[in-house]
Amino acid sequence: MARRLEPLTLANLDELPVPCRDCVFWELDPVAAKQAARTGDTGLEKEAWLSQLLLDWGSAGVVLYVDDEPAGFAVYAPATYLPRIQAFPTAPVSPDAVVLATGRILPRYLGLGLGKILVQAVAKDVLKRGFRAVEAFGDSRWDGPGCVWPTDFLRAVGFGVVRDHPRNPRLRLDLRSAVTWRSEMEAAVERLMGAIRPEHTPPAPVTVRDALTRTPTG
Repeated sequence: MARRLEPLTLANLDELPVPCRDCVFWELDPVAAKQAARTGDTGLEKEAWLSQLLLDWGSAGVVLYVDDEPAGFAVYAPATYLPRIQAFPTAPVSPDAVVLATGRILPRYLGLGLGKILVQAVAKDVLKRGFRAVEAFGDSRWDGPGCVWPTDFLRAVGFGVVRDHPRNPRLRLDLRSAVTWRSEMEAAVERLMGAIRPEHTPPAPVTVRDALTRTPTG
């Protein structure tokens, strides 16, 4: 299977799976999100949010393709661009971290380790931007696709809990103090990342825990 990563932009926003394309769970605070849902403006709000983020900060999402078909995605951004964070009991996030907000692997591609590839791509980009870590909120009662990552998945790909909670712990992947990636995995990510951020100089080494070599649940 041919795999590639592309940045999330307005051009490929429509390739996100339903209902993720129009979901504004992270992009708006709870009150504004309810108002947008009542007026049917969630799709436009999503576009406006992404457009502003691209202008202010640059690419903050990746879409993973398998044989030219969208297979999954991940969205990440500084905490200031994700108003929903304030509603979590384990907020705020650390100032040296970017938030891995949400993502999904389409059902037909589960079990292939693609969730791991998405997290590796995010970690590599975040490190290049000068941040020390990626943080995420988990769902410890996850029972199906939603807007929050399953806690078990985050643990499987190297995150550790920094503030515990029975439902929504906050987890962290420290990019500078974890174990070095296996060389073959880093090379694979480099090939995929060429579509996101081409470079003419060798990239700085990225590190994650050994758990990144294990296959997550998706």
